[in-house]
Amino acid sequence: MNTRKFQIVALLAFVGTGAWFLSSCEDTNVITTNELSTPKLSAFPANYSTGSILGGTFNIKDILKNNAFNKTGGFGGVFIDPGFGAADPELMQAADLYSDASVELGRVLFYDKKLSLNNTIACGSCHVQSAAFSDKMPFSVGFGGQKTTRNSMAICNPVFLNNMFWDSRAAGSLDLSTRPVFNHIEMGMENDEMLESKLAATSYYPELFLKAYGDSKVTRGRISMSISHFLSAMVTGNSKFDQAQQGSIGGATAQFTDLEKMGMDLFFSDRARCSRCHNGQNFSAPDDPGRGGYGAPTVKGTANIGLERIYKDNGKENGKFRIPSLRNVELSGPYMHDGRFATLEQVIDHYSRGIQPHAHLDENLKDNQGNPIKLNFTDQEKEALLAFLRTLTDYSFLQDKRFSNPFINN
Repeated sequence: MNTRKFQIVALLAFVGTGAWFLSSCEDTNVITTNELSTPKLSAFPANYSTGSILGGTFNIKDILKNNAFNKTGGFGGVFIDPGFGAADPELMQAADLYSDASVELGRVLFYDKKLSLNNTIACGSCHVQSAAFSDKMPFSVGFGGQKTTRNSMAICNPVFLNNMFWDSRAAGSLDLSTRPVFNHIEMGMENDEMLESKLAATSYYPELFLKAYGDSKVTRGRISMSISHFLSAMVTGNSKFDQAQQGSIGGATAQFTDLEKMGMDLFFSDRARCSRCHNGQNFSAPDDPGRGGYGAPTVKGTANIGLERIYKDNGKENGKFRIPSLRNVELSGPYMHDGRFATLEQVIDHYSRGIQPHAHLDENLKDNQGNPIKLNFTDQEKEALLAFLRTLTDYSFLQDKRFSNPFINN
């Protein structure tokens, strides 16, 4: 079917929904010849039970149970016996129901354009595996051709994180999972009943829900839970950095070049200050106040990094935006909440000499007089930092069939 014919068919179908506006298929994802109408799945679910970081493996279900107690998430609480307080009942139920079948259902939901009002946008439209589950655009295109107001963040080990989105408004992946589905710009679904009845009417969802939950009933809660399970299974931890740091676990399987080693030393030094905000095994901010004893407390893992003197978008508050993970950062540009920086070189230049003064500028980005720091990296230091950041790319994650689009025939 050519594009013009598809537009006419889509228009007729969309008018039938009673919507009061039209969409431009040329601004969204036009169906291609290799796109399938039903998901292509193996006879047996893939193994989604474990993940690996720095060569060490862990059980994802156990981490979800831990998170039900230790609600702040983050790597610091992952391997600790919960042992205190009461578990969040919703999070514990989600942990108990985690299974290969529920993750596989979540994978289908993540990539299914039927979750949008006019069948043109899926979660995977704005989170593309080859781009570290970002989409290479400053702002993404929503279901009606409208642009989102912020850049699509890459997906980097959400099982270890709370307070998601650029403004940290979602308390973990379960809270996050269906927000884009009901967003009037992103996917535009109007209500629970419309979503549930639409998916229940397909040929494949009743069986997938039966395998995941014991009966074929389609509910928003189960949809949310399965998408969250799929996100939790998406563990990236097999980069060159991980392979080079495995000495204390089972022996390093990769070695840094001199330039990469210089960049790593600089990254973790007080000279560059990178690790004050991007720390831990996920190279991201903790959700609780303080960052390794440095500077002022964060606000739910956010910071004002001096992008502007007067912010048009205030983020969480006072120009503070989520500090993202740097894993796979080489492939997740453009960067910042508004995609203003096309390259990592531009990001490094910002921290080198471009930080703007602001009343709420993060303490880690001020000098001893309270002014924005001027790190003034040399060309060699910039080159070294870039070399190190590229060691954080996990190519196996980008090619892992378990996280691929089941609606693409390849």
